Amino acid sequence: MEIVKNDRQSFLKRTHTCGDLRSRNIGETVILNGWVDTRRDLGGVIFIDLRDRHGLTQIVFAPQHNEEIYRRAQAMRSEFVIAVKGVVDHRPDGTYNPNIPTGEVDVVVQELEILNKAETPPFHIQDRVEVSEDHRLRYRYIDLRRPVMRNNLIMRHTMAQAARRYFDEQDFIEIETPVLMKSTPEGARDFLVPSRINKGKFYALPQSPQTYKQILMVSGFDRYFQIVKCFRDEDLRADRQPEFTQIDVEMSFVEEEEVFTMAEGLMVHLLKEVLDIEFVAPFDRLTFKEAMERYGTDKPDRRFGLEIVTLSDLVQNVSFKVFSDTVANGGAVAGFVAPGCGSYTRNQLDNLVDLTKSLGAKGLVYIKVTENGFETPVQKFLSQDDLKTIAGATGAMVGDLILIVADTWKNCYSVLGDLRMEFGKRLDLIQKDTVDLHWVTEFPLFEWNEDDKRYYAMHHPFTSPRTEDIGKMKDSVEGVKARAYDLVMNGNEIAGGSIRIHTPDLQSLVFEKLGIGPQEAGEKFGFLLNAFKYGAPPHGGIAFGFDRLVMLFTGQKSIRDVIAFPKTSSGLSLMDGSPSDVDPDLLKELHIKIVK
Repeated sequence: MEIVKNDRQSFLKRTHTCGDLRSRNIGETVILNGWVDTRRDLGGVIFIDLRDRHGLTQIVFAPQHNEEIYRRAQAMRSEFVIAVKGVVDHRPDGTYNPNIPTGEVDVVVQELEILNKAETPPFHIQDRVEVSEDHRLRYRYIDLRRPVMRNNLIMRHTMAQAARRYFDEQDFIEIETPVLMKSTPEGARDFLVPSRINKGKFYALPQSPQTYKQILMVSGFDRYFQIVKCFRDEDLRADRQPEFTQIDVEMSFVEEEEVFTMAEGLMVHLLKEVLDIEFVAPFDRLTFKEAMERYGTDKPDRRFGLEIVTLSDLVQNVSFKVFSDTVANGGAVAGFVAPGCGSYTRNQLDNLVDLTKSLGAKGLVYIKVTENGFETPVQKFLSQDDLKTIAGATGAMVGDLILIVADTWKNCYSVLGDLRMEFGKRLDLIQKDTVDLHWVTEFPLFEWNEDDKRYYAMHHPFTSPRTEDIGKMKDSVEGVKARAYDLVMNGNEIAGGSIRIHTPDLQSLVFEKLGIGPQEAGEKFGFLLNAFKYGAPPHGGIAFGFDRLVMLFTGQKSIRDVIAFPKTSSGLSLMDGSPSDVDPDLLKELHIKIVK
């Protein structure tokens, strides 16, 4: 490739960005730097849209202005990096561009420097680009030039600065916590970092700053926050990355209400500052049980109806054994109405049954409500009175379709929750321009894992049980509720937190119920338990998923579109080729041997 040479030791330095110029600048001599976005040769005049992160400005090359510069401009192509000096002028009548802020003016070029040439980009630099995500990630430096990606990262910056201003005004202190820490079991796999100096020892990358922020409370820093990187070695999906960002918050001498007030204040502040949306606190609250039994999930999307109705009490004595036996065995029978879907064909209904089974249910009972009565495959097992009772309880009308699942409590409502979301999308019921924020509270403290035959902490092992449940924990953990809470926005969990345990005795009891004995607790959490012995205040906090929050504010469907350099769903960075092999000598220094 030809080397671009400049006549000067220093190039033309910009006086304005490509988003600055307006009619008030007409007649001024300006210098712009940027990339050639589009080029139009109209036979005697060349128009180029010059782009930087601030916007676009049209620049004009004509032989009557400067023959030599016009000739050089003919060789320029998309993504050349140039510097131009010229005079701001009115665009000719009829050529104004109302879609960009600089649309009233152009710059008649007097001087041109080609700072760098460019090969043809691997895809068009525009918002709607027909190219695979892998290709976009491989050429991320090109992808980030697209307006939508640029605007996403600018909004991310705006939100981070707004959050910092809010916490500063609320008398919080931003404190950094270590990236290399002790490996502690907190729910997901740790990323491990070998120590060269300490042979056979490993650091872990933090899944969250949980233990550090609790120690900061013990240290007397009663209002802490941090916008912090976290790392979890787990399977990925659209809203998960191996490294992600939290707004981490902790407060001393508080209970749930103070945390709620602080978190609601942040969301009201962000919505107003970033999106100019007025939202009023306090937010609605649902218990975990209410959320599951009405919406089938602990992060419900309430921007549409189709609420689930529990039918267990109504069908416990019917002759249809699938219903009555499920209730007798401690399970649940519930359903919801799909409005206007009573005309579904047999093939559509069979596909719906298959979908339900694929979601983990044993089956699906459907009831069509017609002008002539009810149609259902289980008609011979349910009387007309039974069907009328079910229709009345669900609010079904003629032309509707009732969908019912009978299963364990968790499976019944979880499957119905997935079906509810499916019909919300299928029937286009979700009000996408609506913002819904609410709390989910009173989670179980422990969650039984059938595969391991043991209890796990539903949130993390430092979450405090409700005071009234502590006494009964010594005998059984069934029914013990946590002082935990999640904040949900439009069907997405955007924040989660709890009031923490702050006494060594209670922390040791919770460890015991999780199968973590005194020796293991000492090895893994001894530093925290020791800290509690020296005057730990009552404390609690919350962590906001910052990537997910930005995703929702920008209207994107994946957090990969609001992170500058994300990984693929298999944890690969296609642009730089990580993870990659390393020099064997480096492995030797780290005392690591690869076993194939």
